[in-house]
Amino acid sequence: MTDQAEDEIYAAPTAAELAALPTVYRDDLFKDQVVLVSGGAGGIGMATAVLFGRLGATIVSCGRDEAKMAAFEEDMASLNIPCFTQALTIRDADLVSGLMAATWERFGRLDVLINNAGGQFAAPAMDISPNGWRTVVDTNLTGSWLMMQAAARHWRDNKQPGCIINMVTVLAMCTSGIAHTQAARAGEIHLTRGLCVEWAPYDIRLNSIAIGVVASPGLAHYPESAKPSFDHNPMRKIGTAQDIAQAAVYLAGPAGEFINGTVLTVDGGADVWGEYWPLGRPDYFRIDY
Repeated sequence: MTDQAEDEIYAAPTAAELAALPTVYRDDLFKDQVVLVSGGAGGIGMATAVLFGRLGATIVSCGRDEAKMAAFEEDMASLNIPCFTQALTIRDADLVSGLMAATWERFGRLDVLINNAGGQFAAPAMDISPNGWRTVVDTNLTGSWLMMQAAARHWRDNKQPGCIINMVTVLAMCTSGIAHTQAARAGEIHLTRGLCVEWAPYDIRLNSIAIGVVASPGLAHYPESAKPSFDHNPMRKIGTAQDIAQAAVYLAGPAGEFINGTVLTVDGGADVWGEYWPLGRPDYFRIDY
């Protein structure tokens, strides 16, 4: 371990704690804008929603758990951040279309879509069931696609510009145990690159943020052999949800107006030097000097 305490690595900051974190961005950066953050009820989604809200945006969010969405709305209200949510799965095209229609009906616009919702589980590739594969791919790739398409149709029809940011994984790291996630996120990255060309005539920008190992309660449930060893990046520390949120603001704000079709990697250099073994490093790859 480095100087990062274990309770810091596995902590889940509250909305109030996130709102108290320092930021380099000015308070009114997204004044009068509407930002949709899928999966905003916790982790990176909440950090992103809180930061955009602090900077003046109205927040829209969605998630499968109605109770969590209600609690998220209460958290935003406690911070005086305007917020609208719907409980749904992004794998359902009709529900996604309904969310976009409701957003435009209520606010008359959407400025930024952040595809944060997703899910995965670690398993040896040979043990992933067809249903497990479909669930991860349908959520991470198809669900993100449905959100992008539905938003883009409204931007086109309303002659409004748009910005899409897709949260993905770092593909260059030495990784074993999440084959379905790697496949889905690789597809999402290349879909984003292709769409940035096809949708350029509609003034729609698309980028991805490749996320390294970030502090979260979920890390505490990893097998002992897979818990953070700080061998996954040269900075030898764990990132935070706020690190990702600030990267999203950078891409969505004026500083990112000429950034399109790229992958912004926020991983402490893990794609250059690092290992990530969700199931623990196999004996085959252990080196004894």
